[in-house]
Amino acid sequence: MSDAPRSAELFARAQRVIPGGVNSPVRAFRAVGGTPRFMVSGQGPYLTDADGHTYVDLVASWGPMIHGHAHPQIVAAVQQAATSGLSFGTPTIGEIELAEELIGKLATAAQAHGTTSPLEEVRLVNSGTEATMSAVRLAKGVTGRRKIVKFAGCYHGHVDALLASAGSGVITFATPDTPGVTSAQAAETIVVPYNDLAAVEAAFAADGPDIAAVITEAAAGNMGAIAPKPGFNAGLREITERHGALLIMDEVMTGFRVSAAGWYGLDPVAADLFTFGKVMSGGLPAAAFGGRREIMASLSPAGPVYQAGTLSGNPVAVAAGLASLRLATPEVYVTLDATARRIGALATQALAEAGVAHRVQYAGNLFSVFFTDQDVTDFAGAQAAETFRYGPFFHAMLNAGVYLPPSAFEAWFVGAAHDDRALEIIAAALPAAARAAAAAARPGAA
Repeated sequence: MSDAPRSAELFARAQRVIPGGVNSPVRAFRAVGGTPRFMVSGQGPYLTDADGHTYVDLVASWGPMIHGHAHPQIVAAVQQAATSGLSFGTPTIGEIELAEELIGKLATAAQAHGTTSPLEEVRLVNSGTEATMSAVRLAKGVTGRRKIVKFAGCYHGHVDALLASAGSGVITFATPDTPGVTSAQAAETIVVPYNDLAAVEAAFAADGPDIAAVITEAAAGNMGAIAPKPGFNAGLREITERHGALLIMDEVMTGFRVSAAGWYGLDPVAADLFTFGKVMSGGLPAAAFGGRREIMASLSPAGPVYQAGTLSGNPVAVAAGLASLRLATPEVYVTLDATARRIGALATQALAEAGVAHRVQYAGNLFSVFFTDQDVTDFAGAQAAETFRYGPFFHAMLNAGVYLPPSAFEAWFVGAAHDDRALEIIAAALPAAARAAAAAARPGAA
């Protein structure tokens, strides 16, 4: 499958009209080299590119395709919604139902843990970036403070103030401080190491009266899959409460994917604000942020903090999200967890047999491979891994019919549609990919 003339032709055409030829940087394959594949269809666990090659998909549109591609019930829901109109710019019944669905899932988890749900109201938006941007604005408006604490390697969308030491494609392109973000905006962001409560305490000791919120990925997925240490998120809750700041839990990647209630369902830390996206949309552009009623009451039109969006609560996107969430039974999450662990075990076996130092790490059913002999707990550890091995590993898998994230700093995703045949393809591809990783030359080596 190494030949991709049609994708190469399309990429050249795209580069004439789209910056870099892509509409999101990681898609350009810069981190792994070669020609990005232009996909034309997806079915179940498979993607098919413009050259007719089919791949087992371990990207899953970066998370939302938990039921696989083109699930018939989700497609039917979208078709039915579309026949009634694509957008109205008015309130609709569907957006109420989706909000109730999101709130109900966290309420069920909270009840199971014998506590009160921290999610009482949500505002629908169109992207994870929009959700985190709005949550930060709301936190600043509620507290009257101007600074935000974030963690190195955590990515919260391309919000100006949150691009300092960000993960995802920002790591890939080695631009942790991007042009276009002013020094004044950067000065309002305090960056500390992930999984380091002492560093958070130090930040509050220095700037506590000015800190509006701490924002964290509920479990990190944008520097590879790195789960919070036991008690880390709870420690953030205690520190922020003590200093009168808010805690924003970014569940754009984990929300409704790692459990029916996202990471909150696994570790019920009552953040003040949550952000959701990707999975709650069923694959269409939709996201949300929300929290306790008294905080959300500060949001326009109920309060003074302004936020708006013409396409927010779009009826077609809402229909896809509702269908996807309602299909997500407990059995689906059991399947996702088991499939992730099975693929991780296959990767471990192949890499160990090839003599490649590695760690397969999990954050729920998000997982990734780090080429290192050390457990990775933060951004520095992710950066210290031998990422030069990932490109050859990636292309060997691609040539054998497995589509991985085109960056060593991204999590892998599975779906409930990954059946035995898909796993057999992955298992067959891994030994050669492991040997390619083993043979990779360190940049600059003679």
